Amino acid sequence: MQEKPNIRIIEWEDLDKRKFFSVGIFMTLSIRLAVYPVILIRTRLQVQRGWSHYNGTFDAFSKILKSEGVRGLYRGFLVNAFGLITGQSYITTYELVRMYVSEYSNNNTVKSFIAGGSASLVAQSFIVPFDVISQHLMIMGQKGYRGRLQLSQTTGGISQSFGQAKKVIIHIFRIDGPRGFYRGYLPALLTYVPNSAVWWPSYLFFAGM
Repeated sequence: MQEKPNIRIIEWEDLDKRKFFSVGIFMTLSIRLAVYPVILIRTRLQVQRGWSHYNGTFDAFSKILKSEGVRGLYRGFLVNAFGLITGQSYITTYELVRMYVSEYSNNNTVKSFIAGGSASLVAQSFIVPFDVISQHLMIMGQKGYRGRLQLSQTTGGISQSFGQAKKVIIHIFRIDGPRGFYRGYLPALLTYVPNSAVWWPSYLFFAGM
């Protein structure tokens, strides 16, 4: 029988931090650029009443492109892009917590379980406010929206995008206070923290089979 190769677990001190952060941010931004229009369309379909404006994914894509242009598919993207910090905070927290737990236990399952859950907790604490703001921008760009805060239907440059984001932030804070930026935070934690805590030990287990 052929011997299984030894799998080396890469720890935090093994990483080239400069490459890790620069390449990681670039890759995450590239992926987000590719999938953001789909996220925007999904959000608008979820909040519309019945089929009041869009008759499905492709109909929404066509109508947004026709009425708002390509920029319409990226409404709220600049705010959402600030969430790039979550990817870096996630893996940084994971590695640092693993390093800390290793002082008390050498069991990789224990280290990965605790580190995975902690990393997701930190990441969601960063990303939920950005999601809330960007989702407001996505929805308010929709024709027929009748929310309490109306934004311009035009999709101008960077200054206008940040101006609209500022209006949303002020609106949320006035209505709900700081808690308004964390709507859906608990369900996000209940979804992602257990998933992350289980994923890392499972990966190490199956990788070693």
